[in-house]
This record gives sequence, C-alpha cells and structure tokens, in this order.
Amino acid sequence: MTEKRRRRDPEARRREITRAAAELIVEVGVEAITHRKVAARAGVPLGSTTQYFATLDDLRDEALRELVREIEEHVDKTRAAVQAAGVTPEAIARLLRASLADARAIETERAVVTAAVHDPRVRDLARRWSDEVVGFLAPVHGQDRARAAAVFIDGLVWHAQIHDEPLDEQVIRDALTGILAPVPAASVPSAH
Repeated sequence: MTEKRRRRDPEARRREITRAAAELIVEVGVEAITHRKVAARAGVPLGSTTQYFATLDDLRDEALRELVREIEEHVDKTRAAVQAAGVTPEAIARLLRASLADARAIETERAVVTAAVHDPRVRDLARRWSDEVVGFLAPVHGQDRARAAAVFIDGLVWHAQIHDEPLDEQVIRDALTGILAPVPAASVPSAH
C-alpha cells in the first residue's frame, strides 16, 4: 500500500470537536447541541465525541470555556485600547461602537450569557466580561459608577442582538457621560 495513514493527533482532534461545539452553541444555543451535531460539524466519527468527552455536559462545558477565551481576548484588546485612548466616555463609546459591529463577538457573548441564565455552573464564566469592565473603569471613575457602566454596556450587547443597527456612538457617549459623571457635592444629601 502506498497510501500513508494519517497520523493521529488526539489534541488536534479534541480541539476540532471543541471548536465545532462552540460554533454550534453560538448558532443554535447550548441546549440544542448533541454529540451527533458536533461530530457532523467537526467532520469526525460520532464515537470521537464520546471518546474525548464522556458526557454531553463535559463537551458543552469545554465549548463554553472556549467561547469565554474568545471573549477574554476581545476584552483584553478592548481594555488595552481604552487605556491607550483614555478611560473617558468618548473613548469608551468609540470603542464600544466598533465592537458592536463585530457580530461574532456579540453572538459569542450572547451565547455564554444565555447559557449562564439556565446553568449556574456557567455564571462565573459569564460574569468575567462585566467584572473586567468594572476592573478597568473603577480606578478612574469609582466602583459604583464602573458597575453602572458595566450594566449599561451589557445592555448594549443585548440591544445589538435584537436590533438591526447598534446604538449610535453619540447616544452611547452621552449615556456613559451621565453614568460616569461624579455626583456634584451639592446634590448629595447631608448626613445630619
């Protein structure tokens, strides 16, 4: 026989299966994936999915971790860009508007958060994005305003999912300006 047998690469096969499951979670949701669908997407025999992942939950968990890694890469780039441009409402709005145009990033975030709504084990993974936003906003704007801005930004992601066009950069900037602006001392009730 002159044909060479393809060398087995278990780690590559595992990554193919994980990537296929992650893509399917983004497309159809975490509850809709099956070993059969993942095997077909990955182009591997059905038995491969159960060889590398004992249960469907194991496969889903690994695929969700893969999606979280994508989100974390996106967050790292966003953090670096915000810090380079200045942690101002203008810079944040500009970067958010550009990020909202990245359909894959938005769909990935939605898939992880949706899974977290139904699966408490995924909630820590899903919180990372908001926690990261608070982490780079709080040193400049304070913890409370940073948390409020993170909630607003989470809402922007959901808004982008259900509308044909994300919010305009100016609307985002004006909202962030209001959220991140310090409360004037005269407006704070006295403790007397």
